[in-house]
Amino acid sequence: MGQLMKKTRKADVCVVGGGLAGTFAAIAAARHGAKVVLMQDRPMLGGNASSEIRMWVSGAGSRVRNLQETGIMEEVLLENMYRNPTRNFSIWDSILYEKVIKEENIELLLNCACCFADCKDATIQSVTGFQLTTYTWQTVEATTFIDCSGDSILAELCDAEYMVGRESKETFGEEWGLETADRKTMGMSLMIQAHETDHKCEFIAPDWAYVFETDEDMKCKPHDCLNKIETNFYWIELGGEVDSIHDTEEVRDELIKIAYGVWDHIKNRGDHGADNWELDFIGFLPGKRESRRYVGDYILTQQDVEAGRAFPDEVAYGGWQIDNHLPGGFAMSGASGAHLQKKRLTEPYGIPFRSLYSKNVNNLLFAGRNISASHIAFATVRVMATCGVMGQAVGTAAALMTKYGMRARQLGAERIRELQESLMEDDCFLPHIKRPISPLCTPEALSADWGDASALLSGVDRKIWGNDNGYWGMVNRAITYTFPEKTHLSSFRLIVDSDLDREYTDGNPRVLNISTTLFRRLDYNYTSFGFPKCMLKAFRIEALDGDGNWYTVYETNSNRQRMIRESLDVDTTAIRLIPLNTYFSESLGTATYGSAQAHIFSFEVR
Repeated sequence: MGQLMKKTRKADVCVVGGGLAGTFAAIAAARHGAKVVLMQDRPMLGGNASSEIRMWVSGAGSRVRNLQETGIMEEVLLENMYRNPTRNFSIWDSILYEKVIKEENIELLLNCACCFADCKDATIQSVTGFQLTTYTWQTVEATTFIDCSGDSILAELCDAEYMVGRESKETFGEEWGLETADRKTMGMSLMIQAHETDHKCEFIAPDWAYVFETDEDMKCKPHDCLNKIETNFYWIELGGEVDSIHDTEEVRDELIKIAYGVWDHIKNRGDHGADNWELDFIGFLPGKRESRRYVGDYILTQQDVEAGRAFPDEVAYGGWQIDNHLPGGFAMSGASGAHLQKKRLTEPYGIPFRSLYSKNVNNLLFAGRNISASHIAFATVRVMATCGVMGQAVGTAAALMTKYGMRARQLGAERIRELQESLMEDDCFLPHIKRPISPLCTPEALSADWGDASALLSGVDRKIWGNDNGYWGMVNRAITYTFPEKTHLSSFRLIVDSDLDREYTDGNPRVLNISTTLFRRLDYNYTSFGFPKCMLKAFRIEALDGDGNWYTVYETNSNRQRMIRESLDVDTTAIRLIPLNTYFSESLGTATYGSAQAHIFSFEVR
């Protein structure tokens, strides 16, 4: 009998799962020099945010002003805003794919489901996945493994400690804990996508779909999505009362019957203003909220997230509301939101590194909807932008573990500040920690041709807590660092305003914070958005030569990112940044995409 092909790859870091958490973990580790293999069981990246499921990205910034996630998350969102103004899911897929394949240190294995793990002495040696498209067993040997699979596939394969279900009050002393613990979870949902046309569109439901003659038949769930396009059919949800992993196929079958029945109700049973609407998509892969959660050295709790707790080993943050979908899902009444348990948070909470690595498997980290958190705390950390910043944190940690030959617990004990500073250097916001400033960039060295530029040295790279923390610069007016002697400069780092709250971006304000959209009205501006007008588009970096002349060491007139960080190889006594005119005339000039001034949070050299 023949055998299927087998291949073995060696890496520093193996990431299992290519949702936003896994994608960002792989990118972060690769950018910090680690050799990475990313194993993803689907044909595209993005997980719940991909075109296969079509859930938009939410996070702390979706609920609390000034808390939009930055780092790789904002990098991807800005690229999507620039190249994908109508929020097409396929273009979004391509942007995530491009971010991975352009990293030379990443080897991407799509359509490859992790099936086995070789684990010895509480240490993972390798994982093996089956790649359906090539009918090949792919084995990855690595030093560090990151599980971003959502379902925590490595937990069972390497006997890592994990939790399932809802805890009792006695377990963590949580207000929303149960009297008696159970194994129920939040369910999974199918998304619906549709667009409005200029003519009547018929819809004939399949005969196997459920029939919902009245709103009461649909348990009074809110279904005004065509008018309130910042919401969706999240309530087409089941699976919380069964096994949310092993019963997924049966749950999916029920969800499809419900989804087609819901669309039939909207189109054919009552006046929902849907006559001219045409169905584009109903998912066949449920978007899953909860299954296994790992046990780390620390378990995040309801008390932690409600108090906005700061941790000494904080490496990420959250701020989405406690958004606990009760296990009954679609079977429960939606009247007055009875199918949900919610509490809005007013401050961000820290996510400690100790919640992102395994308590009992030495070289296993994790990020996403599987971290070490109670069921109630999990109800806020589970959203995708929060998962993304956790992914960047563990990817950066894995690269440092590679660099120093450390396990996660040792890194957390001995080099946590280096990890935090590395994340902040990469434009990750840590709410309770201030970023250190380059020693070359002192108040004495800094000057500006216009205004006070001292905010550039605040170590806070965003508007937050009532403070602007930025410098408002003018076109062709320089910001300069002058040194007492000739100094070698190896790089510069610039953080500009990308309109994190999307206040100065064209488009419908109800959907400006949504990366992709499910409902498209005929009015183009209703579901499209522009690019941040305040973004610094054109600037030049100049150095002073020995004869007192300025010469250009870097220049661009097409910037579209919040963080610009480039290498230099300059020996000089002074260096300066000049926002450049790119619009109309000198008198009406702007260095941005439409704002009258350049808003800059940080300009430093090293």
